Amino acid sequence: MLKKMDPAISTILIAAGVVLVGGFGVTALTQGQALFSSVAGSAHADTSAPVPQWAASATARVEPKDGEVRIASEVGGKIVEILAKTNDLVKKGDLLIRLDDTDYYNKIYAAVAEASVRERERADEPATGIALDRRNADDAVFKAQQAVFDAHEAFDKAYRAWKTSDGPEDAVETARKDLADKESALSAAKDKFAQVEKEPGMPLEQRLESSLALARSDLRSAELALERTRIRAPADGTVLNVLARVGETAVPSPDSALVVFGDMSSLRLRAEVEERDAAKVHVGQRVVVKADAFPDKTFEGTVTSISQSLGPPRIATRGPRRPNDVEVVEVMVSLDGHPPLFTGMRVDAFFKLDNQAANNATTTTAN
Repeated sequence: MLKKMDPAISTILIAAGVVLVGGFGVTALTQGQALFSSVAGSAHADTSAPVPQWAASATARVEPKDGEVRIASEVGGKIVEILAKTNDLVKKGDLLIRLDDTDYYNKIYAAVAEASVRERERADEPATGIALDRRNADDAVFKAQQAVFDAHEAFDKAYRAWKTSDGPEDAVETARKDLADKESALSAAKDKFAQVEKEPGMPLEQRLESSLALARSDLRSAELALERTRIRAPADGTVLNVLARVGETAVPSPDSALVVFGDMSSLRLRAEVEERDAAKVHVGQRVVVKADAFPDKTFEGTVTSISQSLGPPRIATRGPRRPNDVEVVEVMVSLDGHPPLFTGMRVDAFFKLDNQAANNATTTTAN
């Protein structure tokens, strides 16, 4: 059993508790008033807004000079040879990938035989005057086309030998020059034929001439079909990636690229500027670029073009996701020099303020 506490002692203990709690309350109130006074003093001490450092900022991706080119096959077929390798420097027309071409050569052989027969038949049908001039000009075009086809075959043979068995590179350049000469001769022959056809009073083609023209057209179609089994470099540049594998079947679809190609002589950015900042960006504006891969470096460039239409963003942003209704405008930025950035790299682009805009912002803040 607990002993009964003296009423006097109870009264003393209750009074002490009230004083202690009151002290804590006063202390907390005093500290809160001091903190409020400090914040209020700071707010009154600095009433000016910070001067903006950038006109706008945007997420961007690094691209080759003219953008990435995803090369797909024009026809379906089995991949039998891959000559391209990642980072290869190639020239326009160089053979990158070859599809199975056995059936195409069979069709060419048949078309050549048919054209030869039709040509012998036409020889029995005489022509004179301007009709003979047209026949000779037409024959010159056909011979020039066959010379180009043969030169292309010789170039591919030399190029494949150089890439696969260490053949002489000089042979490749010699074949390339010969091909260019044959193409120039073909262009001249076509121009001559066009001039002859414009002569007044030109008679219609005879029956055997029409048959020969049809046979030569079939031959040309077979040669063009063969050419579609060759995946070539569209321009001078660099092979960025090879997606094809020997034994796979190429599909004629833009979504089934075999080679990724680009001109790496310079780099550019494809930036996505939000709609609210679109008016703050203009052609010729300087841009500062920062990349996570190079935290201690910054790169610079210049705005070269601005899209005239808005669209949904295609570059994923860091941090919280943007609202779905955000529209962006594409801005192209040409980078200075040769920065060590990789194509496809995501970077942050900061658009510099013009001197006039910066001065106006400083004046407004001061007022």
